[in-house]
Amino acid sequence: MKGYSSQVTLFPVVFESGYGCTLTDVDGNTYLDFSSGIYVTTLGHCHPKVTEAVKKMAGQLMNCHDFTTPVKLELLEKLVSILPGDLSGVQLYDSGTTAVEAALRVCRAATGKSEFLSCFGDFHGKSGHSVSLARMNRTSGSSRAPGFYMLPRPNPYRPLFKKPDGTIDTDAYIDFFDEFVAEATVGQIAGIVLEPIQGWAGSIFPPDDFFPKLRKWCDRRGILLVADEVLTCMGRTGKFLAMEHWDVVPDVVTLGKGFGNGFPVTAMVVRKPFADSVEKISASTSYGGNPMACAAALASIKAIEEEGLLENARRLEEYFTARLTRIMSSHPIVGNVRCKGCLMGVELVKDRNTKEPFPEAGRLVYQLAFRKGLAWIPAGHILRMSPPIVMDLDVAAKCMDIIEEAIGETEKEFGYC
Repeated sequence: MKGYSSQVTLFPVVFESGYGCTLTDVDGNTYLDFSSGIYVTTLGHCHPKVTEAVKKMAGQLMNCHDFTTPVKLELLEKLVSILPGDLSGVQLYDSGTTAVEAALRVCRAATGKSEFLSCFGDFHGKSGHSVSLARMNRTSGSSRAPGFYMLPRPNPYRPLFKKPDGTIDTDAYIDFFDEFVAEATVGQIAGIVLEPIQGWAGSIFPPDDFFPKLRKWCDRRGILLVADEVLTCMGRTGKFLAMEHWDVVPDVVTLGKGFGNGFPVTAMVVRKPFADSVEKISASTSYGGNPMACAAALASIKAIEEEGLLENARRLEEYFTARLTRIMSSHPIVGNVRCKGCLMGVELVKDRNTKEPFPEAGRLVYQLAFRKGLAWIPAGHILRMSPPIVMDLDVAAKCMDIIEEAIGETEKEFGYC
């Protein structure tokens, strides 16, 4: 069979069931889930409230195209009530890529412009224009569409622009954006699309001053700010939206992955001044916003509120941050660690001074930890972790024990001990 992802290739396993923070394969082996099904099952597998909501709706009404249903209306009202600022124009879809494509069409309709900026290392989907927002390699089978431009974004651990004291210079990035728009484009930039926190690139967090400065720059330039929160929404980082960490309201935001806790439902939401543009883009879909999807998303939001899961994500952040810091102090191949809520990255390097990436170590750590019972996300030189926000501290400690053991064994394998 063809078409396996790198995750399956590195550790072929056939899962049969899952509950909470665990997965069980067909041979009866149980794994701790440290990836939330690739950032999807934020509330753990088969959360009772979500399962019951989908089950009930599946026996009542499966689809009625774009017509209003009571559960859809309740979801839309609930979603708007918890989103920051004046985000209010909502359209529902069935994949993150589709939501991103819709966001691009809304930006064009709202501004009358056609071109877009995005950043190296971000990931926005696998269809035509969403792929054009990201760097493509020669094996991707795609080419970037005209009018899509890529820019560097701040990476505190590997800064492109530095101040005299060696720290990252966020202003220099904004100045670069400004010069690029002035010199390299034809004044047709409709929007800039970014992940608040880069996921595929390795859980890379921007400096705290980046998005506030970018918001002001977008306003000055008449460019819409699009936050792709498909990966970071629904409390993944301890806030409902990651952008809330910087008190920045994007003009357009996309939601997905954990939005339905595994059920395929996503959303594009637009600020009130641009909400009428949703009517101009033929926003209907065959499956988006079907009653089962709405029930899953609504139940997920209610579970987060009723069970205090944002607070739990922040408690886990305190534990993970402290534990990762200790791991870095004890293991020479760990060059950098970062954590926000239940989104983490551990950067493995051959030498801390040169910061040379160590992808061979990343692959081995991934495989060793999987053999020890940790189901998680495949790594290059950056270990990516996204446990369910329902996880308790005892289980979190077991997961980190496995990771530290795997790092230690990898160091011995490569002669660092």
